[in-house]
Amino acid sequence: MTKTVDILDLTVGGENPVAFILGPCQLESLDHARMMAEKIAAACESAGAKFIFKSSYDKANRSSISTKRGLGMDEGLTILSKIRDEFGVPVLTDVHDAHQCGPVGEAVDVLQIPAFLCRQTDLLLAAGETGRAINVKKGQFLAPWDIGNVADKIASTGNEKIMLCDRGTSFGYNTLVTDFRGLPIMAQTGYPVVFDATHSVQQPGGQGTTSGGQREFAPILARAACAVGVSAVFLETHEDPDNAPSDGPNMIPVDELAGVLTALVRYDALTRELIQ
Repeated sequence: MTKTVDILDLTVGGENPVAFILGPCQLESLDHARMMAEKIAAACESAGAKFIFKSSYDKANRSSISTKRGLGMDEGLTILSKIRDEFGVPVLTDVHDAHQCGPVGEAVDVLQIPAFLCRQTDLLLAAGETGRAINVKKGQFLAPWDIGNVADKIASTGNEKIMLCDRGTSFGYNTLVTDFRGLPIMAQTGYPVVFDATHSVQQPGGQGTTSGGQREFAPILARAACAVGVSAVFLETHEDPDNAPSDGPNMIPVDELAGVLTALVRYDALTRELIQ
């Protein structure tokens, strides 16, 4: 059984039902974030699920210099704070540099470490020192047992509110693969494990100046993760993925989200019943 991480009124890990990290890849505007939060909240209510709202103010690791990065930290954090206050849900966003962690930690409930940056010691320490929950994505280049060293860096600050996220492993050019053995291996650290279903079906750089993806497989991989057993599932979603500014090919259409979540909640409940 993993440790638990308390985030506002949501507890991730331990014997708690699967939680969800949901939202559009990139913040677009306050109105768009509100619209997405409303639709996500309705889908979660229908499925009997709790969620953390996720969106990024800066996509600093885009494939090309020509692609949109986002609204920037000041405007983005203002929007995320308003979503938390208006909807009463935790909010999560990425940090890319150690100096961002302080102000981001004052505005959001969960700091996310991008997969490419998961071994950046100064960033991990600065994130841990905020005292906020940390969702750290396992790099596509890491074996699942290597994530323990990453968690140890954060925990050295005295902050053990750590979640470990699998988002697929590099498998040849522009391709990722999910090894579901990695989920229980990561859980051996004692920290809650998150499965990132939408980035696991990403095709990094697969469209030249942007990444491709196969969103039709994201719900399938998410069901498999719940069957193996995870503490949370990460799914990016959008009302019009094909015209989204970032990661459209692997995002779930928000109008399909309720059905996806309902299935995942049922898979999670069955897994917990069978492994007791």
